Amino acid sequence: MSVNKVILVGNVGKDPETRHLEGGNTVSKFSLATSEVYKNKDGEKITNTEWHNIVLWRGLAEIAEKYVKKGSQLYIEGRIKTRSYTDQDNNTRYVTEIFGDSMQLLGKREGGGTQDSYSKPPSSAPESAPQAGNIQEPSGDLSETQSKEEDLPF
Repeated sequence: MSVNKVILVGNVGKDPETRHLEGGNTVSKFSLATSEVYKNKDGEKITNTEWHNIVLWRGLAEIAEKYVKKGSQLYIEGRIKTRSYTDQDNNTRYVTEIFGDSMQLLGKREGGGTQDSYSKPPSSAPESAPQAGNIQEPSGDLSETQSKEEDLPF
């Protein structure tokens, strides 16, 4: 048995880049910063920031397009995926991305209110049954769509 599960809480580094693809699929990409703060042996406060490449598909991508902005604090659950490509100089490059399965907007929204949570439905959930606070996405394998991500212009 193996598990590929990532949980991140961090701040968005730039507004999402969203593309509407042929066939009606939507994909959003953005960076998310997570920081670790500690004191070294001299008592100095040290902050280490990691940057994560987030990829959201379909309904989650549409939510990100509407509501996620630079500086937004997000909770993301997903899985790690590494892909390779050949650059202009014929060098092999690797990109590690987090494919989000669920997202929660943290903090206060403008105009008051609380946080919102969005996720793909469980594979056993009927597609026509809406769930409060969740975006319904078709279940099934996205590998055919995702395998074409290296062709995206961002």
